[in-house]
Amino acid sequence: MSELTVEIFHSKSLKLVATLKLDSNATILDVKKAIRAQKSYLYPDRQMLRAEQTGKPLKDEEKIINFRTKDNESNMKLYFKDLGPQVGWSTVFLTEYAGPLFIYLLFYFRPSFIYGPTVSNRYYKVVNIACACWVFHYAKRILETLFVHKFSHATMPIRNIFKNSAYYWGFAAFVAYYINHPLYTTPYFGDLQIYAGLAGFLFNELGNFSIHIALSNLRPEGSKVRKIPFPTSNPFTYLFNLVSCPNYTYEIGSWLSFVVMTQTVPALLFTIAGGYQMIVWAIGKHRNYRKEFEKYPRGRKAIIPFII
Repeated sequence: MSELTVEIFHSKSLKLVATLKLDSNATILDVKKAIRAQKSYLYPDRQMLRAEQTGKPLKDEEKIINFRTKDNESNMKLYFKDLGPQVGWSTVFLTEYAGPLFIYLLFYFRPSFIYGPTVSNRYYKVVNIACACWVFHYAKRILETLFVHKFSHATMPIRNIFKNSAYYWGFAAFVAYYINHPLYTTPYFGDLQIYAGLAGFLFNELGNFSIHIALSNLRPEGSKVRKIPFPTSNPFTYLFNLVSCPNYTYEIGSWLSFVVMTQTVPALLFTIAGGYQMIVWAIGKHRNYRKEFEKYPRGRKAIIPFII
């Protein structure tokens, strides 16, 4: 068992960050812990290490011996990036989702705070249904964050909590303001349009939940194992035969149904903005699946069957 000298350079400035003496069987996580021993504020989740200056991030479980250069087997270089202060994924998601829940209910239960003291909280049927759907969606997200989701990374940059919350909280106020407004008008086709939208919303919410359960069951507790997702006995998961990210497909379906049910432009803009971001995420995940798994099903699209 030999010893390696590991030089850590900053990925941008190329300044030497640390020089470490480590066993050849050490992992990238061991390197991060050794860096923290020298610089206490650089806890492992805050660090990114690469074998090349602009290469892909190295996984914690990878052994450093795999990245030795042939011309010098006892010395090696790694490139470091400080990801900045981190916060737990669960904290980020709970903050993102609790905000829209509270904000929407404020508009619904206390319209006099928003529209003036003479406004009552008597609403059309569709407004009550829309509130129930909104609460159901975000309550479901909170419960999934607490009891279903398994995260491959423990943390994310703390700045994301402000960026993501601004998006969710801002759109919640935008949508709630118009749907609960005293001058809101009901959908053109009346009950037919309302209940068709409600049926579509509930169908897609169940589909989204089913996919989250399937993805959670795919990864053993406490591990970072990645597997190819396939349909289970649950019919909602059959969409895995067509797309790599059916959770996003169902999510977009939910909000499109909400738009149909409420017939409001703010809800449509919220759906377009969220849908665009989910398409970007899905394409990236689909590409990674195909790179990582040699036998990944070639007939799948990323998010929209037969199209994208």
